[in-house]
Amino acid sequence: MPRLVIAAPSSGSGKTTVATGLMAAFAARGLAVSPHKVGPDYIDPGYHALATGRAGRNLDAYLCGPELIAPLFQHGARGCDLAVVEGVMGLYDGAAGEGELASTAHVAKLLGAPVVLVVDASSQSRSVAALVHGFASWDPQVRVGGVILNKVASDRHEELLREALDAAGVPVLGALRRAGQVNTPSRHLGLVPVAERHSAAVGSVAAMAAHVAQGCDLGALEALARAAGPVPGGSAPWTPASAVHDPALSAERRAPRVAVAGGPAFTFSYAEHTELLTAAGAEVVTFDPLHDERLPEGTAGLVMGGGFPEMYAAELSANAPLREAVAELAFRGAPVAAECAGLLYLCRELDGKPMCGVLDATARMAERLTLGYRDAVAVGDSVLAVAGTRMRGHEFHRTVVEPGAGAAPAWGVRAPVRRVEGFVQQGVHASYLHTHWASEPGVARRFVERCRTS
Repeated sequence: MPRLVIAAPSSGSGKTTVATGLMAAFAARGLAVSPHKVGPDYIDPGYHALATGRAGRNLDAYLCGPELIAPLFQHGARGCDLAVVEGVMGLYDGAAGEGELASTAHVAKLLGAPVVLVVDASSQSRSVAALVHGFASWDPQVRVGGVILNKVASDRHEELLREALDAAGVPVLGALRRAGQVNTPSRHLGLVPVAERHSAAVGSVAAMAAHVAQGCDLGALEALARAAGPVPGGSAPWTPASAVHDPALSAERRAPRVAVAGGPAFTFSYAEHTELLTAAGAEVVTFDPLHDERLPEGTAGLVMGGGFPEMYAAELSANAPLREAVAELAFRGAPVAAECAGLLYLCRELDGKPMCGVLDATARMAERLTLGYRDAVAVGDSVLAVAGTRMRGHEFHRTVVEPGAGAAPAWGVRAPVRRVEGFVQQGVHASYLHTHWASEPGVARRFVERCRTS
């Protein structure tokens, strides 16, 4: 599989613009492009999907383990002509205190993929050579195959940068002028998701593609991608069917209907989750809590991932019929899995506005951002896991939940301090932790089986 990893010395260098623009530009050339994102980010893959027409997929060596990176990559890239992987933070930045784990460099090595370094050149000229030389020589196993210069001020500035980089021995594969029109709006947790601005996002992606196509040597970039050898390890592609396969379960069993929250308020979901639910025997149906006043007919279980409910608290609260339907489903013991946004939606209120009232808890916006990887262990049995099940998760929110009484915690978390987190109540499992079910596919199998029997 021809492949490239788009990396940078630091966040804010222009990785998302370049990676998304490259995906769209290659797709415009008639190539089937497989889009990937290093790390736990949910928002960039939405733009990648818009650029390629395929599901954006994450490659997170912390959440899933290094051994699953190549199989998950091959699963996502099946049937494609070329893959583009957008990195996270700086090239060598990984999970805190874990060395290279989950860094862009780590994933590039696991994939045997050449790296293209996007450098913000706005405040330098000859120094760019020292910067690129340092990144290219830091780890001999990381192959920096080229540089794309971003935010170049003028033809003369580009000339100085190219002269300096000639001595570094790393080819310049593109030089992009400053272009505000390709920027996308951001807020407290990053870019505004595609689902909230679809029409405008289409224009943004088209602008990125034109910007990259004009300033980059697409032929040289494609040649670099095609120069990648076989994916290391010789592992077979991951498949959801083999991941959840249980010989003890009959294929003839009833397919319960699992409703998955979507729409602008619930945009955070890994593509593999619905694939695993389907492979475990569920019929997956998406609904929008902002607009749908009823759950899908025959709903036996409910999955609500992350998103921005705080931006839509008034609209979610105003949809009283759906809030009542969710509460009724939960109170009769049906399986409900809620992460972050789903947790907030199940509370009594969010920023003073009534929510579903399933959990005796209130939620509010906070000043401080909570962000980071977490090691977690299931405190007790739930619809997702048996006590003692270990999973890795990621927290990313600027809200606080203040619990009442009556619910057991979902996870014991080893973070900066040890603590318990989340709620288990009847069939409800609600938590701030975002988890990747490919790392523990028994979660999907257990959830679907509970949907059959509840």
